[in-house]
Amino acid sequence: MHFISTRGDSAKYTSAMAIKQGIAPDGGLFVPEEIPSVSMDEIMQMTQESYQERAVRILSLYLTDYTVDELREAVTAAYDEEKFGEQPAPLVQLNKYNEREFILELWHGPTAAFKDMALQLLPHLMTTAMRKTGETSQVCILTATSGDTGKAALEGFKNVEGTSVIVFYPSQGVSSAQRLQMVTQEGDNLHVVAVDGCFDDAQTGVKQIFGDADLAASLKDKGYLLSSANSINWGRLVPQIVYYFSAYADLLQGEKIEAGEKINIVVPTGNFGNILAAWYARSMGLPVNKLICASNKNKVLSDFMRKGVYDRRREFYKTTSPSMDILISSNLERLLFELNGRNAAKLAGWMTQLQNEGFYEIDTPALRQLQEVFVGGFADDFGTSKTIRDVYDRCDHLIDTHTAVGFNVYSRYAGRSGDDSKVIYVSTASPFKFAGAVGDAVYGQGYSKGRSEFTMIEELAAESGLEIPATIAGLDKKTVLHDLQIVKEAMKEAVEKILEA
Repeated sequence: MHFISTRGDSAKYTSAMAIKQGIAPDGGLFVPEEIPSVSMDEIMQMTQESYQERAVRILSLYLTDYTVDELREAVTAAYDEEKFGEQPAPLVQLNKYNEREFILELWHGPTAAFKDMALQLLPHLMTTAMRKTGETSQVCILTATSGDTGKAALEGFKNVEGTSVIVFYPSQGVSSAQRLQMVTQEGDNLHVVAVDGCFDDAQTGVKQIFGDADLAASLKDKGYLLSSANSINWGRLVPQIVYYFSAYADLLQGEKIEAGEKINIVVPTGNFGNILAAWYARSMGLPVNKLICASNKNKVLSDFMRKGVYDRRREFYKTTSPSMDILISSNLERLLFELNGRNAAKLAGWMTQLQNEGFYEIDTPALRQLQEVFVGGFADDFGTSKTIRDVYDRCDHLIDTHTAVGFNVYSRYAGRSGDDSKVIYVSTASPFKFAGAVGDAVYGQGYSKGRSEFTMIEELAAESGLEIPATIAGLDKKTVLHDLQIVKEAMKEAVEKILEA
């Protein structure tokens, strides 16, 4: 299996090369030269396998230059019981009287967010890639985060030999718990930088740094190679495909569906990586009817799926689901490459137009293909809050703000469509990471006013009976180790200074 660029670079790359580089030399994203197939017989076999075994099975289809032993070693280290418990990605039936609704909990890892599912594995894939390609430089993982990727990358790469990590986050665009998780992170090779601006500013700055050939050459002379832990890196995206196959296998194992029965999957969506992984799973043969792309008030994706016009020229909103406060969804580029017949020139033109003019419009055939699979919708903060309370009352299940956006959007889709397919809601974070907004939903608006973050966390734990994740408990007592704050124009300078030091 080789990888190619969405922007038309004629070269082909092994999976190790793609993972090491993170982004293609022409600024495009790496995609597999072909999408492998998985038969229903193979999915049935997964019902008898552990999550780790399922992961090796799927990863080996894409990472063909890694040996099975290398993948097994990486997966075993990433998803061990100490980090994730007995089941890394448990599928939970929401209500014992309702066999149509299930929730895929992806936040049982060390940072209490779904990014752990990929970012506990990526360091092992990255270091193996460095060895396989004969790379002697130190790899610097450069990442922009809307809240969860940053902490997960820091935790995953903490003190990993031959690596360093620089995380940029929007200074006012993450929750209190998310910020504290990052700025108190220990590790000799880690750096955390607050950027004045929103996530899109941080992400744009990172992309510009990756596209700076002179900087890359200068850093190479100093012994550094830049790579990414964002989902623009194929090594971040491919582990996410696994848990969709795993969830379907769990449904089969529990006799909740018949083999081949199509399901719907609901994904709260920001940068489009998580739902894109579900699309890849569907394209590989996973029986999926609809993929529901749920946005918050920053509904650029919802509007795009309705009209085919991607337009970031709009007001940016800070919401109670901050990890989705995004107006430029980078991974959409991969999907458009596939839907447009892999026409790299046309795709590159759209991306250039987005950068220069702030919008682009796709062709009608591509829009029709998009709408055959994807359903877009959005929920504002009021709807999100109401949904948290409704789900808690109906199912005795406490969900975070991002997961609630998914529930809200799907309830309206199901009502107007009459679609009675079984549904998996993807739950992306622990509710304790957004205690103020969740508390306001459960106890009434105004509850969070005057209360400390950690008082609310303790009260929600007592209310719900849920255990506070170890990564969140005691955060308020940890020492702040990273306090650098910069303007967005100074990101390149910050990288140079950090690596020089």
